[in-house]
Amino acid sequence: MDTTNKKKIVNDPVHGFINIQHPIVFDLIEHPYFQRLRNIKQLGLTYLVYPGANHNRFQHALGALHLMNEAILTLRSKGHSISDAEAEAANIAILLHDIGHGPFSHSLEYSIAKDVSHETISSCFIHWLNKEMGGQLNMAMDVFDDRYPKRFLHQLVSSQLDMDRLDYLRRDSFFSGVTEGTVGVERIIKMLNVVNDKLVVEAKGIYSVEKFLIARRLMYWQVYLHKTVVVAEQTLIKMLQRARELAQMGDDLFASPSLKYFLKNDVTKNDFTFTSSSLKPSVALIHFSNLDDNDIMMAAKIWQSHTDSTLSKLASMLVNRKLLKVELKGIPFEASRIESVRKQVISEHPEYENNIDFFVFSDSVSNNAYSSNDDSIKILYNNGELVDIADASDILNTQALSTEVKKYFLCYPK
Repeated sequence: MDTTNKKKIVNDPVHGFINIQHPIVFDLIEHPYFQRLRNIKQLGLTYLVYPGANHNRFQHALGALHLMNEAILTLRSKGHSISDAEAEAANIAILLHDIGHGPFSHSLEYSIAKDVSHETISSCFIHWLNKEMGGQLNMAMDVFDDRYPKRFLHQLVSSQLDMDRLDYLRRDSFFSGVTEGTVGVERIIKMLNVVNDKLVVEAKGIYSVEKFLIARRLMYWQVYLHKTVVVAEQTLIKMLQRARELAQMGDDLFASPSLKYFLKNDVTKNDFTFTSSSLKPSVALIHFSNLDDNDIMMAAKIWQSHTDSTLSKLASMLVNRKLLKVELKGIPFEASRIESVRKQVISEHPEYENNIDFFVFSDSVSNNAYSSNDDSIKILYNNGELVDIADASDILNTQALSTEVKKYFLCYPK
């Protein structure tokens, strides 16, 4: 019989003391699949711009877990029925919401495995953990997948004002030092309520929600989509792309066994799935569970001396932060401009001619801070009226917040 004390307290630099209230949550935190998140940076390569941004997915998941418990306490205090089993399920769902992230978080999403999102991989991990734990995660899976009758529990996990966003904005602001991202998390949570099975915010919290939406927009352009972060991530993607090309041509590249698996094979969503009769996870899921940032950076350090000049140059750029130059603007770059840059680079670096697309390329990044869809943020007034934050706010330019802002970038050697 396991007599371990599983009701632990964790000291977090952002939220203070975090209580782990359910024994199964402790067991999940202890699982190797979850421990792996310690070695996956929350903000990918953002530390190349903001040196403090070295926090990881493990910390973020625990922070979101803490906010979930605070939200449940608030809703219970307002008379909403949430059983211990439902609270445990919501805890598990938020704890595991990011368990499917690969190395460097969003930076390599869709690059390690073709067209497979981290949400899809998270779902595969959760299904397997549920099998390992004899079905104890059934309710958590229903909450995670929005199948549970109390739909507001899913909104606490995934919506435009969920515990995930509330934690990552506060945490990313704290570690990057960008104070524009600071939001009144405690105030927002204290103002939460439920009407017609939908999560709403009481009118007294409207200013905190306004600040949250503005902070999210500022953090995207100042941190998440900072132009140097964009070019660093593109360099990482291009490096893996070239490594995959070489591996599939028969080059025995240095790589950990699990990274080698993803380089040599075009892994798709189907490779991650397994049946209820499976005795172990799929091969792809096993290899993915062994991958973290260390696999990529160790490979990059070795690839700097590879005989392929394209791979070695890209790896060297990444390891030594000698990145490409990047230009940003609001409209696409003209084809003639891109071609002119290509010719100039080839004249100065003839060795790049056959692989010029790895060194001169253009694409776009986009962001919208708010979406006025079915999942919109509703403000609850004292008379019971529900109003979309876009209409309730007298200071937000909600059209600007909800319109997708797209910026185009052009990268090339300095």
